Amino acid sequence: MTKKDLIKRLKWYYPMEGLHAFITFPLIGIYLLFTNSFVDILFILYGLVLCIFILFQGQHYWKLKLHRLTGKAFDQNKNLLFFRKSKKNNLFMIGLIPLVFIIQLYFSNWEVKTENLMLWAIIVNVFGILEHINYYNRQLMIDNTSDLNYVIRNRKLKIASLAKDLLENKI
Repeated sequence: MTKKDLIKRLKWYYPMEGLHAFITFPLIGIYLLFTNSFVDILFILYGLVLCIFILFQGQHYWKLKLHRLTGKAFDQNKNLLFFRKSKKNNLFMIGLIPLVFIIQLYFSNWEVKTENLMLWAIIVNVFGILEHINYYNRQLMIDNTSDLNYVIRNRKLKIASLAKDLLENKI
């Protein structure tokens, strides 16, 4: 992918991540709060918060990549610190998933009920975990031919761009 193609892609890609982080997932949470009891949807709300937090990091990362490619200045050290702290916070929040799941079961009298949207809650929490992996470990999203060719050629997933940048100490 050429630099021009990457700039073109990032110009729509990072706002799309922001759309999901700031509008789509929060609206889903608000809708759920208006249509369900809080104790019935605690686990799904937790997963939504986790997704919002990680998607915010993703859109910020892609915005910085666009800034780097287009020559816009930004504070590299401040952002490296942000992503390092965010990675630790993500892992802490992911570690809390089983506890929130148990609390949800407790509120539900240890029953999986339709009202608490348990299947959807599990899916949303797993999605949050996968988003963390996608940004901080291995690139799980294969949405263009160069990514597909890499996987076919190397028979493994690429190291995530953010993970590489953190290792190399640059954004």
